[in-house]
Parts: sequence; C-alpha cells; structure tokens
Amino acid sequence: METTIQEQELLTKANQVTDLLAEGKFIEAMESYLADDVQLFEGNNPPKVGKEFCLVEEQKLLDTVTAFHGYNVISGPAVKGDTTFYEAVMEFDTSDGTKHRFEQVVRTQWKDGKIINERYYHA
Repeated sequence: METTIQEQELLTKANQVTDLLAEGKFIEAMESYLADDVQLFEGNNPPKVGKEFCLVEEQKLLDTVTAFHGYNVISGPAVKGDTTFYEAVMEFDTSDGTKHRFEQVVRTQWKDGKIINERYYHA
C-alpha cells in the first residue's frame, strides 16, 4: 500500500522525534514537536494538557533520572492518515534507586506538523 505525501512527511517527523528521544533529548523533542494545546496520555490515565504543562511535568521526571540507558525503537514508525505508531523500549534509573524499563507502543496524532494527541501504551 502506498503512502501519501502527507503520510511520508509524518513518517519523517516521527523519525526525527524518535531520533531525539534516542539521544535522551526529551525536552528538545517536546519543544519542537508538541502543539500548544497537545494532550498526552499515559495508558488510561487522564491527559496532560498543554505544551507548557507537559514540559514542566517532563522536567520534573528528568530531574530524578540518574542514568539513561536508552530509547530504542523496536518497530515502526508506521503511518495511516494523520496518525503514526511505533514500538519502543526506554530504560533509565531514578534517584530513588529504581531501575525503569518501559516497553511501549506510541500512537501519535498530528496536525499542521505538530503533535496534538499522543498516547503511550505500556507493558
């Protein structure tokens, strides 16, 4: 099945985001690609709403990280219409001594080249 030009552009953006995440540049990725009125969902939790709020919450988490072991895309990104999908594994340690490993599928909806809605499905 062939992708449209719009879908190809979204795949490029999704790859740019995952490249930044792989380098541990979470804030940079969010600043560059989140829409001002974004909604981010962790599983079935209520959304974090708004780019500025999401940046503050992400920085709070990052302030606890003592070691970053990687963000590796396992499959994807794939695209259909205005939505991209990929599977990734993220590993890091936090100051409380916890070692975190998140296996996740990320579903991202885009509008005007920005992320407007994203959900992280964790295992």
